[in-house]
Amino acid sequence: MPEPPSDNDTVPHPRNVKMTPNHPPTDTMLTDLEKNAIRDHYQNIGKNLPGFRPRASQREMIAAVANAFSRTLTREEGGEPPKREGESIAVIEGPTGVGKSLAYLLAGGIMAQTRGKRLIVSSATVALQEQLVDRDLPFLVEKSGLELTFALAKGRGRYLCPYKLYQLTQSNAQQNLLGFEAPAVLWDSKPKPEELKLLRDIADEFSARRFNGDRDAWPEKIDDAIWLKVTNDRHGCLKAACPNRPECPFYLARDMLETVDVVVANHDLLLADISMGGGVILPAPENSFYCIDEAHHLPKKALSRFAAEHSWNIAVWTLEKLPQLTGKIAALTDKAELANLADEAAASLLDSLHEWQFHLAEEPSLSMGLSENDRRTNSEPTWLWEDGKIPEGLETTVSNTAIAARSLLKHVVGLNDALSAARREKEQDGALIDRLTGEFGLFIARIEQISAVWDLLSTVSIEGEEPLAKWIARRADDKNDYIFNASPISSASHLANSLWRRAAGAVLTSATLQSLGSFNLILRQTGLLWLPETTTLALKSPFDFEKQGELYIPSIYASPKDPEAHTAAVIEWLPKLISPTEAIGTLVLFSSRKQMQDVALHLPGDYLPLLLVQGELPKAVLLQKHHQAIEEGKASIIFGLDSFAEGLDLPGTACVQVIIAKLPFAMPDNPIEKTQNRWIEQRGGNPFIEITVPEAGIKLIQAVGRLIRTEQDYGRVTILDNRIKTQRYGQQLLAGLPPFKRIG
Repeated sequence: MPEPPSDNDTVPHPRNVKMTPNHPPTDTMLTDLEKNAIRDHYQNIGKNLPGFRPRASQREMIAAVANAFSRTLTREEGGEPPKREGESIAVIEGPTGVGKSLAYLLAGGIMAQTRGKRLIVSSATVALQEQLVDRDLPFLVEKSGLELTFALAKGRGRYLCPYKLYQLTQSNAQQNLLGFEAPAVLWDSKPKPEELKLLRDIADEFSARRFNGDRDAWPEKIDDAIWLKVTNDRHGCLKAACPNRPECPFYLARDMLETVDVVVANHDLLLADISMGGGVILPAPENSFYCIDEAHHLPKKALSRFAAEHSWNIAVWTLEKLPQLTGKIAALTDKAELANLADEAAASLLDSLHEWQFHLAEEPSLSMGLSENDRRTNSEPTWLWEDGKIPEGLETTVSNTAIAARSLLKHVVGLNDALSAARREKEQDGALIDRLTGEFGLFIARIEQISAVWDLLSTVSIEGEEPLAKWIARRADDKNDYIFNASPISSASHLANSLWRRAAGAVLTSATLQSLGSFNLILRQTGLLWLPETTTLALKSPFDFEKQGELYIPSIYASPKDPEAHTAAVIEWLPKLISPTEAIGTLVLFSSRKQMQDVALHLPGDYLPLLLVQGELPKAVLLQKHHQAIEEGKASIIFGLDSFAEGLDLPGTACVQVIIAKLPFAMPDNPIEKTQNRWIEQRGGNPFIEITVPEAGIKLIQAVGRLIRTEQDYGRVTILDNRIKTQRYGQQLLAGLPPFKRIG
């Protein structure tokens, strides 16, 4: 990415942006029944909760959610699906203190009931999921009198598989499994006594119905290596043929989702469902209203979901071992010809991968040594295919690899279907088929992954359309292994077509959705720019920022473009800003781990006992020590990175000062960003202005937001980066911050 421009360029709005008014339209289609229900239940909260104060912004959000869902389009019986242009979608920025979750749960819950839909609430973090299920929804039901049922949705991997659990813990199952000559049996080696005891304890508690099979409900941490032996995936699952289907925690939980009003999920699960066509894990989009909280995380999470990668080593191992399983399947299913076709496709794919080994060894970018910065950031030597184009001379090799992978996937899926049929027809071989199905499921999943990668790598970009990012990386921890990768550079089209144009309605909300005073960034990233009827709404904060906070931008002589000089300036300024004796908390946020560590090492000695540096302690322990110091009348200083700039809740004297060492500009250090930036430049754009500055605006607002968390909080934000004064984009960044009193 180019350096920040020195000519004080302004940051323009994206071209051809069609925005709806920044308020809900007045011609809504809410019924009197819905209006009265929302009003009455909201008033009940005030009656049942002494001290509850209705907030204007919260009422405005309730109305916006209800209005959006009231505009849902219905499909006429026997007719075509309605063409959705965003009529029932609202993007709502609700600052801290608005009470967003109560607003969307109340309005969304009632609208889902009256319109015959399910309300799916999705969050980016486990903490918010737990808050919704354990606190917010029970509070709403109790205080409002609204009869609302709800359940937490989790992925299959969070639940145990009773069949696998019993296979591992029955008296003779262990010997049977160890004697079963598959390459990935449930026990790869002789189990330790404590491992067997843990599994027997789990089996006993599950059988007695004292444990529901949810990993998170077990009182102690279960190691991943153990849990993987008792959980399952969609390929290894026996489905209706499983003798333990009636007690399967995953299916019981999934069945419950069809009976409740509100389903609480996370972005990863939502995207997994959408990527499988929708309605597989969660209720179908056409029958659902979505409330997507922490929506600013959705685009990048979607990008990860729609990307694909596979390891060369694991692929080779899988292909070499596959014939051991196909032979067993052929013997049980009379599908010898299909098994032979699978073996031939595996051999062809294996030949292609060995050919790739030669090309990888010859590629200079994969054999170059890493720079000091690369080693510090755990980067890997990478061969980036410029503009997503297949390197010259490798077109046939890429095509052959993709064809072989696609053919192999087709044949193994056919063998799996034959295995399922054999399970129904050959009861006497049921136990053997069940074990084989579990083993084969692992292989299908890996082959599916390999095929997905090569489908993307072999895709030829259409002129004028966004290219795919394609690259091969040599693993830093294993120089003999390579990772093949492919990814879209934007998730916008996937989200627009797979979610927004299918959903009955959606509300996207977060405390930070605007950047540089506009919703353009989030609308572009989510694909909602293509749905012109989408409504946007920026709610007013309940806090009096001018009275509660100050913004100080001292004159710093050193620019962050000179890292050593800027670090020295930060070391010089921190003692001027922070008292080592006053019993208040300070949060200092850095964009670089190296700078954070250098500053921590070179502060005056009387500050060192006050420091709590991210990464040196678990987060929970660090925060506990911070609060304890404040309670004991001592000063406490937290040094943190980007992850501490969001979601860290330090009310009152726990955070009276936030110091931002450097504007949070992200450098294009991964192949997706590099491909995206090059594409923007080829179209005559400036990626720094179009992407980096708006994204920095979001991060800066989040960092500043650590200061004022309640109406009683107060304090100061200090920014130690002179670019916010000297560059024109700095003024745009400042304009997006809360209206603190400016000093200095």
